[in-house]
Amino acid sequence: MAKIKPFEALRPQPQLAKQVASKPYDVLNSAEAKTEAVGNAYSFLHITKSEIDLPELTDIHSQQVYDLALENLNAFSQRDVLFKESKPCYYIYQLIMNGRAQTGLVCVSSVDDYNNDIIKKHEFTRPEKELDRIKHIKTTGAQTGNVFLAYRHQATIDALIDKWKTTKNAVYDFIADDGIQHTVWAVSDEDTIAQITNLFETEVPCTYIADGHHRAASAAKVKLALLEESANANPNDVIIKSTTGPDYFLTTLFPSNQLYIMDYNRVIKDLNGHSADAFIEGLKNEFEITEHEGAYKPTELHSFGMYLGGKWYILKAKSGTYNDNDPIGVLDVTILSNNILSKLLGIVDQRTDKRIDFVGGIRGLSELEKRVDSGEMQLAISLFPVTIDQLFNIADAGEVMPPKSTWFEPKLRDGLLTHLIY
Repeated sequence: MAKIKPFEALRPQPQLAKQVASKPYDVLNSAEAKTEAVGNAYSFLHITKSEIDLPELTDIHSQQVYDLALENLNAFSQRDVLFKESKPCYYIYQLIMNGRAQTGLVCVSSVDDYNNDIIKKHEFTRPEKELDRIKHIKTTGAQTGNVFLAYRHQATIDALIDKWKTTKNAVYDFIADDGIQHTVWAVSDEDTIAQITNLFETEVPCTYIADGHHRAASAAKVKLALLEESANANPNDVIIKSTTGPDYFLTTLFPSNQLYIMDYNRVIKDLNGHSADAFIEGLKNEFEITEHEGAYKPTELHSFGMYLGGKWYILKAKSGTYNDNDPIGVLDVTILSNNILSKLLGIVDQRTDKRIDFVGGIRGLSELEKRVDSGEMQLAISLFPVTIDQLFNIADAGEVMPPKSTWFEPKLRDGLLTHLIY
């Protein structure tokens, strides 16, 4: 069963919450982060993307970047931009985007649950991305990135959270520049905390990583590294002061009936030596192909949009080119991987191949056109979103999706609730 705990969050003063709260570190590159933070000395990007405060050519994975993240985090605390909660709390986090609300429980989840598959995964991770977060967590002593977990919704939990929302005042309530409303309540009542903890221990057999595989994997490896270090250290030098420490990691748990998965699209740098005509001809064995006037956003499974040479096409996978009885084989991301990326483009490992990049659906199809029209990429593919039931079924079967299969919106903001491990 799921083991969660309340924690003493490091969080912003209420009047500064909107300025502190930043988009997740992994949805912005360094240039975008620098633009986002211009004129905002309180932006949490100074901690999660601290290279924005260093010369432009600085290696973003150098120790200098992580040291500056710690320096900036300490400065935020010393200037009273951030303060540490006086007692362990749960936090209720509601996001509203385009009139649609979803509410999650912010807590810390057990690293042992992650290691023992009580927290289920559906993606492999990239080693270089893990290492980045490991260095960031170990240097700062803080888990600044939230892992987005899903669970099969339980009416009792829903009712308890809804009651708190309707009877208590929020500690934060603001609309970010992108129009998304963020509202947070602190659950400090010990009886309510005990009820929440017990409900997850008795009613929720497992949770699923929806977004944040790298953050979760990094937290687990940080715990292991610190255990090894502490075994060889002088007991007087151990600096873990948190009540939860590295044994737990920062998570927000959302019930399955409130989640919205968007498309997660691809752009590819070249056609692996094929001309555009030859590439299209090669697709005809597995796909029915028609030209489309304007951008094409797929509206059903096994239908893809393709942008090539300034034109949009509809690709429909032919019957018999995928396996309906295989929870992995039936996925559009698998069809794409098997019948286009691997077969025609020579992209076998999407996690490590530098010829492919991933574009979240929130950026729109215009972003795909922009990346291709600029000459940076030659081909773009738009996909129909994976469903939450597909995600659960694959994780339950112990299977792994192709990387970057799901894009969840709206995104949790960094900086509102940080978990200190020491």
